[in-house]
Amino acid sequence: MFQTFDSTANPAQGPARLADLRRVLAGEGLAGFLVPRADIHQGEYVAARDERLQWLTGFTGSAGFCIVLPGIAGVFIDGRYRTQVKGQVDLAHFTPVPWPEVQPGPWIKDHLPAGVLGYDPWLHTADEIAKLETALAGSDIALRATANLIDRIWPDQPEPPMGRAFVHPDALAGETSAEKRARLAAALRAEGQTAAVITLPDSLCWLLNIRGADVPRNPILHGLAILHDDARVTLFAEAAKFDADVRHALGGHVTLRPVQAFVPALHSLQGPVRVDRGTAPLAVSLELEEEGIAVVWGDDPCRLPKARKNAAEIAATREAHLRDGAAMVEFLCWLDSQTPKPGLTEIDVVRALEGFRRATNALHDISFDTISGSGPNGAIMHYRVTEESNRTIQQNELLLVDSGAQYLDGTTDITRTMAMGDPGDFARECYTRVLQGTIAISRARWPKGLAGRDLDPLARYPLWLAGQDFNHGTGHGVGAFLSVHEGPQRLSRISEVPLDPGMILSNEPGYYREGAFGIRLENLIVVQPAETPEGGDPEREQLCFETLTFAPFDRRLIVTAMLAPGERAWLNAYHAEVLAKLAHRLSATARAWCEAACAPL
Repeated sequence: MFQTFDSTANPAQGPARLADLRRVLAGEGLAGFLVPRADIHQGEYVAARDERLQWLTGFTGSAGFCIVLPGIAGVFIDGRYRTQVKGQVDLAHFTPVPWPEVQPGPWIKDHLPAGVLGYDPWLHTADEIAKLETALAGSDIALRATANLIDRIWPDQPEPPMGRAFVHPDALAGETSAEKRARLAAALRAEGQTAAVITLPDSLCWLLNIRGADVPRNPILHGLAILHDDARVTLFAEAAKFDADVRHALGGHVTLRPVQAFVPALHSLQGPVRVDRGTAPLAVSLELEEEGIAVVWGDDPCRLPKARKNAAEIAATREAHLRDGAAMVEFLCWLDSQTPKPGLTEIDVVRALEGFRRATNALHDISFDTISGSGPNGAIMHYRVTEESNRTIQQNELLLVDSGAQYLDGTTDITRTMAMGDPGDFARECYTRVLQGTIAISRARWPKGLAGRDLDPLARYPLWLAGQDFNHGTGHGVGAFLSVHEGPQRLSRISEVPLDPGMILSNEPGYYREGAFGIRLENLIVVQPAETPEGGDPEREQLCFETLTFAPFDRRLIVTAMLAPGERAWLNAYHAEVLAKLAHRLSATARAWCEAACAPL
């Protein structure tokens, strides 16, 4: 199996490690240290070597950071992890801090009268440090760039990953690497820039039409790159990752050099050099500026082109979702057959679902560890079942399953919440409100130029009317056989990136009642131009979403009377499309189950 169920952190180890870090800080004349969940690539996904936050605190979430001060160690976590963190850190030594409601600068000033805070400039962006410096201005607190002090006290720190690179076919990419490099280099020249520094692994993989295996679940390669204004690329990565086929595919205009050559190469550039202050490590701009090389702040040149999927990428992704949808229906059919039987566990569910995906004979990996949360575990938004936490699924409760797959032709991410018996009227009402939010996003039309923050409220309005809400964004961007969480596009109240055709996002409203149940429903969607309806203004350019994910919603949990006629019509049409697209891909048993599951309301 791809997924394992071992516990990856132990809260009991945190206090001793925290004490070791404070001893090192005292020896360095530092009052504190910043410990982010980040590596030098500044991507969301990090290798085992870079799990410094988890090693120190026990917290395993995909986002957060710790600020260690003499008298307190704050673990800053967003709304997704408020419940999870309580069970993963030693609360006598680590203090959960609700972030971004509480910002680091004011919190530090509240807990530290004066002193110097250390940070590793390779693990923080220029934006992060500038914001913190502004917040601390006028206080007696200063920041100091330093070597990473966690690495000094981590005796068995894993080695850097050495996953092999492989070629991503041009037919699936829809564009050759040479074409991409020429297009982006022309944009650099138009801006008067001689080069751009690329640190995000998914940007590097997209640009070069390669993939890798340096982190679990996401086919990315760890490396750094410089894109020159003549379309050459200097790639800094371990040579052992590249076999003859990959080297040949990269071609003569891509030069492979060791990682240790990256900083000297920065020093040899002629400015101005583009650096993304929101994604590149601060150390990059510091190295350039120390050599007198002009730095121009600008977006990673790959991020928006990568986000705007071309026709070939969308066509491939559609096929991946149909394959995955059929596996999901086989799984849901199996799950229904297991419901009356006692002893079914959350781990059993994970294993079964991975088995149905493996049966496609196309599974490259799962796209993240499957979330299989029954009853109260469903309220832990990013719950990861372990042998210790594994629950037997009880009758008359909800089961939330959030999962995805990596296929060579696309990345999937789907969530369904199922009734395991009769969970009661309140659970059904909550489920129906979440479904109404899903439908609202699916049916949305909007003027070109709006961002994710403008659409996010549509998913929440049915819940707001009932005094309810959820503490995560409505949707994240998704890559094309790349990271399942991809920026910069997302559906979120803080997202200001305009939505453009070709962007793939998740549509995943939810509702979580701590200690009782969790509900989330998720389809992937892609932005498309919208046709002008009869009577509409032809001069107004509008966009809409095409749904990519096909699997039934649980009709047993839908309070039909709560749905407006348009909502009911959308759901019936969606279920009819599920059946039409998947029936010929299903076993006879699953086909019969799907026909019943997709019957009109």
